[in-house]
Amino acid sequence: MTDLVLALDFGGTKIAAALVDPFGAVVRSSRVPTPSTDTWDAVVSVISSVVEGSPVAGVGIASAGPVNTTTGTVSPINVPTWQNFPLRASVASLFPDVPVELAGDGVCMALGEHWRGAGQGSRFMVGLVVSTGVGGGLVLDGRPFGGRTGNAGHIGHVVVEPDGQPCTCGGRGCAETVAGGPRMVDWARRAGWQAPDDADAALLAAAALAGEEIPQVAFERAGRAVGMAIAGAAAVCDLELAVVGGGVAQAGELLFEPVRRTLKAYAGLSFLEGFEVRAAELGGEAGLVGAAALVRQSG
Repeated sequence: MTDLVLALDFGGTKIAAALVDPFGAVVRSSRVPTPSTDTWDAVVSVISSVVEGSPVAGVGIASAGPVNTTTGTVSPINVPTWQNFPLRASVASLFPDVPVELAGDGVCMALGEHWRGAGQGSRFMVGLVVSTGVGGGLVLDGRPFGGRTGNAGHIGHVVVEPDGQPCTCGGRGCAETVAGGPRMVDWARRAGWQAPDDADAALLAAAALAGEEIPQVAFERAGRAVGMAIAGAAAVCDLELAVVGGGVAQAGELLFEPVRRTLKAYAGLSFLEGFEVRAAELGGEAGLVGAAALVRQSG
């Protein structure tokens, strides 16, 4: 018998796996870039490098979505060869005698932060990853909430600009179109920011901290969009906390100050008094810890 859970975090740019102990600590982990071909072989390889033949008590999977937790399939937007891929069944074939649980990566990020990170002690929270896009997940009454198909919590697709830019989801003006890192850089360029061809959100943040006006406005716009999306989710789900992580969130108060200011303006319902926003604490391990928590909670 073992008390270790195997956690798999599958995304469009990386595949990570880890052994996680009963206290939510990562014991051993491995991470590789997501290849454009032979993707399943890469998953098997990274799992094998972590497990090394050791028994596990279960497997938790966090996957980029859309996911379908009823069928156990995933259709990551950035992995076109994996549409309706039977990820849960494929992993279960490697570990036939233990439970295998699947959830979206946003749900797992939120659950990981709830268990071991900035969300500890809360019961109703949303977790956000503000990075290339804006992902999210819900923990309601202390448990992960995936909704009908497992995709609840896609806060990046709350509309914040009805006549805004087209979104990859097919809509228009989603929070992701304003606060996603590449979208922020694109907006800043259109507004006149002079930057290298390979400029990213980190360079945009450095320019904002150096006092450049256009990058500062880009972060103001992003913080307002994230704040509006959080305010909507908080009102709908009666939340007490938002935990925000991801590469764009590493800019700190450049993002968090306009988020909090926007919440003061938009989250005015009496039952939202005391609502908090906190920076995520687990970084890249949040999804892995949350995936492991899926197995712990299912037991």
